[in-house]
Amino acid sequence: MSAPARPLYLAAVDLGATSGRVILGVWKKSRLELREVHRFPNAFRSLGVHDYWDVPGLWAQIQTGLRAAAAALPKGATLASVGVDCWGVDHVLLDRAGRLVFPAHAYRDARTQPGLKKLARNHADLARIYAATGIPNVFYNTSLQLAETVASQPWLAEAVDRCLFLPDYFNHLLGGRAANELTIASTSQLLSVKGRAWSEEALAYFGVPAKWFGRPVTPGADLGGIKNSETLGGAALAGTRVIAVPGHDTACAYDAMPAAPGGGDLFLSSGTWSLVGFESPKPLLGAEALAARVANERTGDGAYRPLTNVIGLWLLEGVMKDFASRPETPEAWAALIAAAEALPAPGGLLDVADPVFTSPASMKAALDGHLARHGLARPSDLAGYTRLICESLGRGHAEAMRRFEGMSGRKFQRILIVGGGSRNRLLCQATADAAGVPVVSFALEGTAVGNLARQLIALGAVADLAAFRELLGRRLEQTVYRPRA
Repeated sequence: MSAPARPLYLAAVDLGATSGRVILGVWKKSRLELREVHRFPNAFRSLGVHDYWDVPGLWAQIQTGLRAAAAALPKGATLASVGVDCWGVDHVLLDRAGRLVFPAHAYRDARTQPGLKKLARNHADLARIYAATGIPNVFYNTSLQLAETVASQPWLAEAVDRCLFLPDYFNHLLGGRAANELTIASTSQLLSVKGRAWSEEALAYFGVPAKWFGRPVTPGADLGGIKNSETLGGAALAGTRVIAVPGHDTACAYDAMPAAPGGGDLFLSSGTWSLVGFESPKPLLGAEALAARVANERTGDGAYRPLTNVIGLWLLEGVMKDFASRPETPEAWAALIAAAEALPAPGGLLDVADPVFTSPASMKAALDGHLARHGLARPSDLAGYTRLICESLGRGHAEAMRRFEGMSGRKFQRILIVGGGSRNRLLCQATADAAGVPVVSFALEGTAVGNLARQLIALGAVADLAAFRELLGRRLEQTVYRPRA
């Protein structure tokens, strides 16, 4: 397909649990250029014993970002489309008029613990739900959140008309129709692992009304034009389309990776969570997959993305709160990594699967307690904690790879890493050493690029994802970390 004569301008709204961004993408001569036009912090807030997202605040930031995108366009240019991606599982409940009828809880809220433990105790139900949805029993699942909501607030069963995941809701506020998108729906433990319908078995078990959901749309669906464009960017946004990109940020990050066609690449999206997985035409199910907590989420093409969560750089983000020397600039980060690399290897590593790290009041205290229980010395400074965490995460990534090889029969040749951790050479090298295969780090804004890729495909500028990956891979800077003996 020939490149369009004039550049295409697109906006990616990329919402993360700790920060959000609006990225302006420019597609010209089969090349994608990115410009960050707005960045803002994000965090859940506690009220009483529960945790909530500031949904109105996020919407205000999205509007600010789109105004900045419109202002950054050349004179006379227009924004062709916009797409929203977000972290998984969290959602809003709307009445028939589209009004919020219940606050948006954050996924780390402890309200799911009773339901989590109940399902964990009943192995027959656990196996049945996993066979139906392909999603393991994890504290943050939408299924557990909604089960608690319905049980504690039974009046909502009739008051609620729709449940929209957060990217679905922001698409709707932009002007698009209210639609559940496939990849974000697949994080819920409510979507059937077979086909694209909701699981009647899971909905019944968790007591969630089926009427709250619509049949999921696939990425690339045109949801409508932006409304109230005059308040967001004037004429530059008058014809902007709202495109359903992969609503789950991990699905976007995976789309952006220039994987080899043969399927020998393991993907690692490294940020707050380390999401380790691969692309497959079929789900990875059964007792072994259930025991390994493999989540069979969906790709943007509707196939499967068996993955597992390693807790990720949440450990480092958390421990830094207890140090006054937290790095704030790229130079300070580089100095911290260099200081950590210069230290001796830790005498022992963390068990990164320990649930004590999920949401502690003090991450440093949780780490110190974990080390004491295992007879290990605690580091003396931030560099020491950084070395310990990166080495421990490297082992966690390698263990996830070996489990996938055993269950799938594949042999992975490389680990492709994107996200914040891809810029951490200590983490990349530790992963390569532990896994025994090269780790390829891409200079790539993974989620934003995957978001924009699906918009380009929807607009007809690129034929399909394989074509986009091939074009992207030609120009992409990469660093290869080879395992050391």
